[in-house]
Amino acid sequence: MAPSLTDAQWERLTSRAEPREIPAGEYLVRAGDLYPMALVEEGEVELVRDAMYWMGEQVVVTFGPRSFTGDLGLLNGQRAFLSARATVPSRVRVLSRADLRRILAEDDELGDLVLHALWARREWMRRGPAALTLKFVGAGSSREFLALRRFAERFDLVHTALPLEPGQSLSRAHDYAVSDLPIAFIQGEPILRATPGAVAERLGLSYEPGDEGFVDLVVVGGGPAGLAAAIYGASEGLSTVLLEAVAPGGQAAATSRIENFLGFPFGVSGGDLIGQAVLQAIKFGVRVYAPCEAVSLTAEETEIEVRLSDGRSIRARSAMVTSGAAYRRLGLERWDDFERTGIYYAATPLELKQVRGSPVVVVGGANSAGQAALFLSASGCPVHLVVRGTDLRARMSSYLVDRIFEEPRIHLHAGSNVTALAGDHDLEAVRIDTAGDVEARALFCFIGAEPATSWLDGIDRDESGFIRTGTDVALALERWQRLGREPLPFETSVPRVFAAGDVRRGSMKRVAAAVGEGSSAVASVHRVLSG
Repeated sequence: MAPSLTDAQWERLTSRAEPREIPAGEYLVRAGDLYPMALVEEGEVELVRDAMYWMGEQVVVTFGPRSFTGDLGLLNGQRAFLSARATVPSRVRVLSRADLRRILAEDDELGDLVLHALWARREWMRRGPAALTLKFVGAGSSREFLALRRFAERFDLVHTALPLEPGQSLSRAHDYAVSDLPIAFIQGEPILRATPGAVAERLGLSYEPGDEGFVDLVVVGGGPAGLAAAIYGASEGLSTVLLEAVAPGGQAAATSRIENFLGFPFGVSGGDLIGQAVLQAIKFGVRVYAPCEAVSLTAEETEIEVRLSDGRSIRARSAMVTSGAAYRRLGLERWDDFERTGIYYAATPLELKQVRGSPVVVVGGANSAGQAALFLSASGCPVHLVVRGTDLRARMSSYLVDRIFEEPRIHLHAGSNVTALAGDHDLEAVRIDTAGDVEARALFCFIGAEPATSWLDGIDRDESGFIRTGTDVALALERWQRLGREPLPFETSVPRVFAAGDVRRGSMKRVAAAVGEGSSAVASVHRVLSG
């Protein structure tokens, strides 16, 4: 967290920074401000958690000569959640975000040292008083409360979450009603009925047009394909914006364990993989915004406009559609009721907290369902795995099937369907047509997804809604005859608009394949932009 810098490293770090004198007691940054990195040459700068209505001010850490302030918020544009002030007359050098990113990209030795320090500070702050500057309070099993927590965790935000049990008092100091939940406290100020979008807006994580007018590449969708495309584009010099409607990660972030991804012989959780990818993206200067929903895309000869749900728009020279797919739901009565309290489309440590040790039902016959069943059973949950087909090996990898057959906590119901849900407020039982009613605290649904392409007009898609690309595009289209060329690999029927990952017709629907498609598609982006 506090690396010792050599003379040469300090000189390189300060070479682009602007000097500034700060009197004792003066603030360099106030909580809630956009902030640069401060390099302390002389004196002392302390980071302070400001006073809140229930507690006083607290000094979190102090920086002396030849040290620097900041954590990962420097890179993703997050507003400061701590204030910084000089304790004695001090001299600092202020390094802009753009120059910091230039160092990370061009100076491997210094860049790695700084990035490790920023990451270590973020991890340390999770366990200290800084975590109280962003606090969520809500019903523990509510969909809205889980959405806030998932957003904060995937964005790696320092925060505290307080799940309330039914009947538990909301606050001793304020008279909040149940209808106000969930509540997000930012610097002690409440946002009632909080949403990820409202929190992102306050933290500076929602999209704001930059000074560049338009960018080289806008990526719509923050799953593995989108993150890979953004990372490769930015690392190769393209100004890149990544938009995600919910939170970075897509379905991959909801996977409890990925065991066949290259380089991870002991497996890796989807959350960890995506967390590292997001860190890599912001290191290379990708501007990551979420939740940020695209609602339309229009293309002119040399310019593409992506319009957002809030009315703002992004102009770009090229676009990559990696919007993935939306979860399918079972057409059962009371599905909407229990979606708030007991139906999940992911099995990660976050969902496990809601059901640990309780009986659950997992529906689906592909790898994601198998991984979820094994993860939940290993955590003490008796699992009913419901598969519509009779041959589990038809769509699931053999290594998962073998482990499922060997796991005594998993009861396999092949050739079966879920036909009803039961319970008062919370899910209590699930009816399986071949077994009758089984006790279940939750139902985990992994029955596939529909391509998220309803927001696109004028792009050639197949009968299921997946986007055609490359040689799959009808070559007789007038626009291609006018251009005098054929679509490039991963290019859609609209020139300069590309597609990769689960949203693309013919994709493998695997994490590794999505990463490969996203990175490979950037080669086509370079070709069309340089042409």
